[in-house]
Amino acid sequence: MITVKDLHKKYAGNHVLRGVNYHVNQGEKIVVIGPSGSGKSTFLRCLNLLETPTSGEIWFDGQLITDKKTDINKVRQHMGMVFQNFNLFNNLTIMDNIILAPTKLKLMEAEEAKENALQLLDRVGLREKADAYPNSLSGGQKQRIAIVRSLAMNPRVMLFDEPTSALDPEMVGEVLNVMKELADSGMTMVVVTHEMGFAREVGTKVLFMDEGVIMEENTPKEFFNNPQSPRLQEFLSKVL
Repeated sequence: MITVKDLHKKYAGNHVLRGVNYHVNQGEKIVVIGPSGSGKSTFLRCLNLLETPTSGEIWFDGQLITDKKTDINKVRQHMGMVFQNFNLFNNLTIMDNIILAPTKLKLMEAEEAKENALQLLDRVGLREKADAYPNSLSGGQKQRIAIVRSLAMNPRVMLFDEPTSALDPEMVGEVLNVMKELADSGMTMVVVTHEMGFAREVGTKVLFMDEGVIMEENTPKEFFNNPQSPRLQEFLSKVL
C-alpha cells in the first residue's frame, strides 16, 4: 500500500532522515516510537508530502507520489492526517468543520455529507456537539473531532502525528479508545506516539527510530519483551 525507498531529508545541514526503507501493507497498524529528534514525525509527514523529501521514493497504491507530475492533493484525499494540535477551524461549527472537505471537493452532496458526519460523531460519542464551536470543546473532544474530520473523506490510510501529546493526561484515554476502535475496524494506520501501551495493544508492528533510521522493527510482543539493539534497550528502560 505504501512503499518508502531510500528516503532522505536534510534541513540546512541537518540530515534528519538517512535512507529509510519501509513497506506498509493494507490493514496494518504501524506504530513508530523513538526519542525527540529521531526523525519519526518527519518520516510520517513525508508519507503524504507535507514534508518534501530531499531524495528517495514514496509509492502509494502503486503510484509514485514523489513524482512531480503527481497531483498530491488527489492522493491526500485518500490519506487522512491527524495532528498534535487538532487544526480545526474555530469560526466554523463542528458539523461545518467535518463536511467542509467532502463538499468543497464535490465528493458528496451536503445532505449526504451531514448524514455521514452524524454517523461518525455517533461513533466517537459527540453527536450532541454538531452545532457547537471548537472553542467550547475540551482538548480530547477536539482531537476526536479531528479524527472524525479525517474519516469523513473515507481515507484508505490514516496518519497520526503524536495525537495525544498536546492533551491533558486525563483526556488521552478517550482519544486512544477512538483510535483502538478504528484499528479494530480494519483501518490501515501509521501512528507516531509516545504511548507505549497503545503500541503494545494495537500495533501489528512497532518501529524504533533514532538518528534518522529505523533501528529496529518487530511485533509488539517481541519488540517490548526482547529488544535486540542496545539503543532500544536503553530507550525502553527509560520509558517503561
